[in-house]
Amino acid sequence: MNKADQVLTALKAIIDPDLGRDIVSLGFVRNLNVDEHVGVVTFEINLTTPACPVKDDFKREAEALVRALDWVTDVSVMMTAQPRTSGVEPRGKGLAGVQHILAVSSCKGGVGKSSTAVNLAFALAKAGAKVGIFDADIYGPSLPTMVRVPHAKLYVDMNQMIYPREYQGVNLMSFAFTGSGPEDAPAMMRGPMVSQVVNQLLTQTLWGELDYLVIDFPPGTGDIQITLAQIIPMTAAVIVTTPQKLSFVDVVKGITMFDTLKIPVVAVVENMSYLACENCGARQYPFGQGALRRLIDEYGFKNTYQIPIHADVSAFSDAGTPLVLAKPDHPVSEIYRYLAGNVVREISKIRYGESSTPELSITPDQQLQVTRGGKTHLVDPVVLRLACRCARCVDEWTGAQRLLPEHVATTIHPKKAVLVGNYAVAIDWSDGHHSLYPFDTI
Repeated sequence: MNKADQVLTALKAIIDPDLGRDIVSLGFVRNLNVDEHVGVVTFEINLTTPACPVKDDFKREAEALVRALDWVTDVSVMMTAQPRTSGVEPRGKGLAGVQHILAVSSCKGGVGKSSTAVNLAFALAKAGAKVGIFDADIYGPSLPTMVRVPHAKLYVDMNQMIYPREYQGVNLMSFAFTGSGPEDAPAMMRGPMVSQVVNQLLTQTLWGELDYLVIDFPPGTGDIQITLAQIIPMTAAVIVTTPQKLSFVDVVKGITMFDTLKIPVVAVVENMSYLACENCGARQYPFGQGALRRLIDEYGFKNTYQIPIHADVSAFSDAGTPLVLAKPDHPVSEIYRYLAGNVVREISKIRYGESSTPELSITPDQQLQVTRGGKTHLVDPVVLRLACRCARCVDEWTGAQRLLPEHVATTIHPKKAVLVGNYAVAIDWSDGHHSLYPFDTI
């Protein structure tokens, strides 16, 4: 085995934790150069994104593994990222250099969606990515308040292309920057005109070369949301909610909308989740508990985050400086960084086609057959029926079991089983009940 092969063999010990394969077989190791006379090794680790949350770990492990070879005297590892190219041809010249488009959405206003979108975007930027933010809320734009940019009026060139504003390396666009009326004047437009304005601002803005464009969706599931999803290739979505039952009802509508539009939901943020005592750390839940737990149990979301009620979040948003920039060591800033890291991981899985989505079928003897990861098994219908976590079967707020074994007939069987997005399976049962199960449950 020559020395270059020895290096590659050593590097195969580094496994990407999200893709489940080593960095050599993934093609991450590039431009390997071995100077056999002096024992110097140089190479690149070319990742899917400059914001990769494990890039420092990869570099440290690679240097240690190669340096452990007895003939190596020095190692130089350069961390790079793949060229920014759009996976799907977007509509509009302005989006040509945007690689991934991420929707941040809620179906109810006032849940902290915009603060999540802004802090997520700047957390991605601080991790090394090129990022833009598009404020798609025409009636109530939040971006100019949360990110104070001097001289915010836009410049339009001869080709009617719009130059975005910029703050701390992040490109910004909002209807409020257009200067179409007094700063405090309402945007009085009907639906079709709003959709047209959103389309124009999004596709005619010269975003440049971006790894991620974060779109702060307006609340709801109407014209603007559908228009955005139809005119551009959305990579993924993040849902923002609060603990109240009413908010949970609306967030399910948002999940259903993205499922219908074939946009994977990669994370859920529960804002204003709790209030922590500054002296003792005890938590109070002024808006109740249980909504996030239901999303985990029923929909199988693995990337879920609880943002506490904290005066600094709103104070810095009102002051025009995102919390992750103003106080990077703040506990809430740390949560936003975790969110950004896991969003990057999930998008990487989508890009590389790594999916844990199962294949479903109902056998002639009316059993549910599941194939996942190359393995096939049958699911006991009685056990699965008892595992339903809906409000009729389990008290979602206390956890008390309502559906008992004596309530389920031994002849129960699935009549229909379909996938719901990238997280769950919906089953229609022979007793007339409808259940929703996370992939891991089945």
